[in-house]
Amino acid sequence: MTGEIKHWDGPPLEAWDAWTPAMAAHALDGVDVPWCVAGGWAIDLYAGRKTRHHGDLEIAVPRLFFAPIRHRLERRFALHVVGDGEVRRLPPGALYPDDKHQCWVLDEAAGKWRLDIMREPGDADVWIARRDESIQLPRAAAVQRSNDGIPYLAPEAVLLFKAKNLRPKDNSDFTLVAPLLPPAQRAWLIDALTRVHPGHEWIGALR
Repeated sequence: MTGEIKHWDGPPLEAWDAWTPAMAAHALDGVDVPWCVAGGWAIDLYAGRKTRHHGDLEIAVPRLFFAPIRHRLERRFALHVVGDGEVRRLPPGALYPDDKHQCWVLDEAAGKWRLDIMREPGDADVWIARRDESIQLPRAAAVQRSNDGIPYLAPEAVLLFKAKNLRPKDNSDFTLVAPLLPPAQRAWLIDALTRVHPGHEWIGALR
């Protein structure tokens, strides 16, 4: 989701009836760009089951490849720029602001928000952490696939993002996934947390 919104005159911002990852994959079928499920749903795809309620669905895509996803979704849905206390509609053909990374997808017929798109740095070969672009992984390592073939962000990268806020759901996701991480992924997360959040409580729990 996002923080306090100061300017908005559309459907309630809480009116989320988000797609599942399978529904997003269906909506984007044939769009040949390196997108992946992020956030809590990525944790559940890694675990192989739904472990908790999800208020939204986040996907991540390198900003270089946002245009094909936008083109597909604009056929049926209204896209909205989110950031800096504002939600505003993105008219078809309008340039997406370079300084914004978040895009909400509104199903106007239903009055429901369906998808939260994160425009990220990186490219088809390299995943780059948006909050610290010195932290990188080969995309082949950063993106995994479920048994159904749905691409999702690797759990160590998801947890790096979740470490900032430490909401109850973030701690729940950490508790679920941390014991499952192979040694190399665990070591990567320890190093990344040490660089971005020195002294973070998860560092000790991972050792």
